[in-house]
Amino acid sequence: MIEIDSKKYIIDSDEIIGDIKYIHEFYSIYLKNERDIIIWLPPSYHYSEKNYPVLYMQDGQNLFDPNTSFIGYDWKVDEVATGLIKEKLLNEIIIVGIYNSKDRIEEYNYFTLKGKRYANFLVKELKPFIDENFKTISKASKTGLMGSSMGGLISFQLFWNFPKIFGKAACLSNSFWVNEGEVFEMVNKINNLFNEKNRLYIDCGSEEKELLDDFNKMVSILENNKILNKETFYYHLEKGSRHNEKDWSNRIHIPLRFLFGK
Repeated sequence: MIEIDSKKYIIDSDEIIGDIKYIHEFYSIYLKNERDIIIWLPPSYHYSEKNYPVLYMQDGQNLFDPNTSFIGYDWKVDEVATGLIKEKLLNEIIIVGIYNSKDRIEEYNYFTLKGKRYANFLVKELKPFIDENFKTISKASKTGLMGSSMGGLISFQLFWNFPKIFGKAACLSNSFWVNEGEVFEMVNKINNLFNEKNRLYIDCGSEEKELLDDFNKMVSILENNKILNKETFYYHLEKGSRHNEKDWSNRIHIPLRFLFGK
């Protein structure tokens, strides 16, 4: 397994750093609901002709602004990404934060009907909209997913089921227990769709006792079946970490660098 140093290179700020665009009340025909989308643009976006990789992140209201975050503490994605880019450790990327809805639990599980509709929303509605309206690199090897808890689960499931669309995924503190661990069966059934350009990151906090067994089980399956190799698969156990936004923020630099690092 490759190693990434633990330094966060964060630029601390009480305000959002960088250029943010909001798309309010983005309506989905598949889900028959609407949600806000928040988009973070990299430093050179308005000064360059180039196109950029894209990272789609679940629970978008928790990513950039403590005022909209679930517990009043955000992931500081803007600060961490800006710091990593400044240190030339991260390629410039567009980050798309997708707000959740009241149906979060069902939408963030591909094994449910609403989960499949959420997948259609991402694949057939949101991603085409982002690709059409922003300077993106649309191919799978430059398109990633990230989330935590149920957001980690849906990111994992979509990476596994749509590898020609989402070539990278970072899945923190995953809810692999959902549907009595059906996700393990899914991994064993679908295991030949990946190449050297794919990237999968999973992690868990040492204090997330209820998640540790499933985390270790998934690591074992992925390593023993050699579905992914040491260049394409990275797992991490964060010592002392619990199940909350602050602890996810403290380690987000690791998956960012693994998925889109220089």
